[in-house]
Amino acid sequence: MRFGPVALAEARGALLAHSVELPGGSRLRKGRLLEPADLEALAQAGLTEVIAARLDPDDVPEDAAALQLAEALLPDPEAAGLRLGPAATGRVNLHATGPGLLGVDAARIDAVNAVHPMITVATLRPFQRMADRAMAATVKIISYAVPQAALAQACAAAGQGALRRHPPRLRHATLIETSVGTDPGEKGRRATKTRLDRFGTTLAPRCLVPHSVTPLAEALRAASGDLLLILTGSATSDAQDVAPEALRAAGGELQHFGMPVDPGNLLFIGALQGRPVIGLPGCARSPALNGADWVLDRLLCGLPVSGRDIMGLGVGGLLKEPPSRPRPREG
Repeated sequence: MRFGPVALAEARGALLAHSVELPGGSRLRKGRLLEPADLEALAQAGLTEVIAARLDPDDVPEDAAALQLAEALLPDPEAAGLRLGPAATGRVNLHATGPGLLGVDAARIDAVNAVHPMITVATLRPFQRMADRAMAATVKIISYAVPQAALAQACAAAGQGALRRHPPRLRHATLIETSVGTDPGEKGRRATKTRLDRFGTTLAPRCLVPHSVTPLAEALRAASGDLLLILTGSATSDAQDVAPEALRAAGGELQHFGMPVDPGNLLFIGALQGRPVIGLPGCARSPALNGADWVLDRLLCGLPVSGRDIMGLGVGGLLKEPPSRPRPREG
C-alpha cells in the first residue's frame, strides 16, 4: 500500500485518508473510495491533491482482512461460545453469547500480533469474567489494507481457534457460615449470592453453625450442591485451623491454604465427595474484587484450580483495598 499526497489526476480509486469539507457544507469522509465525481468536487474546492492510500494488487482491504483474521481466530463461533460482529473501519469485535470466563491462547495471540504492525488483536485478560454480550476481543487492521502474505501468516499463527468462552457448569452452591458468639448477619451471604447470580448459580438456604470443628464438619457432610463454600466468623489463620480441620473431619481433603493475592490471602481450597470446597477469606463479605473471585469464577465454570494455579496469581494480585478492611495495609 502506498500512502501520501496524490495528485487528483491520479487519485481515482484511492482511499481518502482525511475527511475533506466541501463548499456548501458537504463532506467527503475519511476512507471513501474516490470516484470521478468526488475528484471533480475536490477540484472545484480548489484542491490539486489529497492525502490518500492506494492499494497494491496483493493488498487486502481493511474490512476483508479483519474479517478473515477474526474467522481464523474463531472458526466455530457457536462451539466457542462467542460471536463475530460485522466488519467496519478495519475492525471486527468478538462478543460473548452468555456469561462465563474468557479462554485465551496467549501464545497464539502474541504470534498473530508479531506478524505485522498493522495487524492487531486485543483481548480481555485470560479467565476474565464476562457477562452476556460483553466484548471479549477486537481485531483491528490499523492501516487501510495489509499485504496478503502477512495476513495469511497471521491467520496461520491464529491456528484453529485461539479464543473461547468457558460457560458456567456448577449450578447449585451451599454457603456454610460459622458464628463466634453472635450472628454475623447477612452481609457475607448477600455478597456471595451476588457473585453466584452472575453465573446463574443458585444458593441453598442459609446454614449457620458455631465456630467449632464438629458442627462445621456435620454441616459439610449434610450439605447439598455442586460447590461448598465456607465463611468463618473468625479468620482461618493456619492449615490446622477450625475450617480446614472440619473439612478433614467430614472426610474431605485440604488441597491448598493461602494465596498471593491481597485482599484474599486467607483462602483455602479442598474437595469433599468429589465436590470443590472453598474456604472464603473474610474479604469475601465485601462485594469488591478479591482473590476469592478468581478462584470461585474458575470453579463455577468447571475449570480445575490447583495449588500451583493459585501460587501463580501473585503478579497483578495486589488489588484495591476495600474501605471496610479492618486492618489497612498502611497506617
